[in-house]
Amino acid sequence: MLRRGSVIDKKRCIWAGDIPIYIDYHDNEWGRPLHDDIRLFEMLILEGMQAGLSWITILNKREAFREAFDGFDPYKVALYNDAKIQELITNEKIIRNRLKINAAVSNAKLFLKVIEDYGSFDKFIWGYVDYMPIINHWEKQDDVPASTTLSDRISKDLKKMGFKFVGSTIIYSFMQAVGMVNDHITECFVYEEIVSCQ
Repeated sequence: MLRRGSVIDKKRCIWAGDIPIYIDYHDNEWGRPLHDDIRLFEMLILEGMQAGLSWITILNKREAFREAFDGFDPYKVALYNDAKIQELITNEKIIRNRLKINAAVSNAKLFLKVIEDYGSFDKFIWGYVDYMPIINHWEKQDDVPASTTLSDRISKDLKKMGFKFVGSTIIYSFMQAVGMVNDHITECFVYEEIVSCQ
């Protein structure tokens, strides 16, 4: 259901188009700073699941993913055994990719290790941007990059820890999604809302 920004004449990023699920995600989630570890884990897994697919495919399956992955609780996902993984692979409501599902489980274990070492995943990941969103000033959608030197660095660090499906493009998409970077175009009403909260 649309909440903020449901007025038709509001200026949005062009990628939101006129698809309700995209508009809702754009208006209420994308680019807004996120600091809850469970939600951060959800976005990390969903971004990995999206690799090679369209984001709308993921959004349409999001509730099914939440149900299948115990609300994206990393403490539960980290305990998944072979039987549970096989159950997920046969679940027609989600992306049935064995590599991605196995990665979600192994990433959950590593996610918990980060929490153990840093106190929270939030503290760890937001440390890369000094705990404040990077505010970009893109005038056109075409100006927005697919990756940056910072996403390269985070990707490299996560891979070194053992994380899977965390290439630089996936990580930059994650950074955009959780608000580590504000990549809404400057004319977008959400851009101003985010900037005004800084």
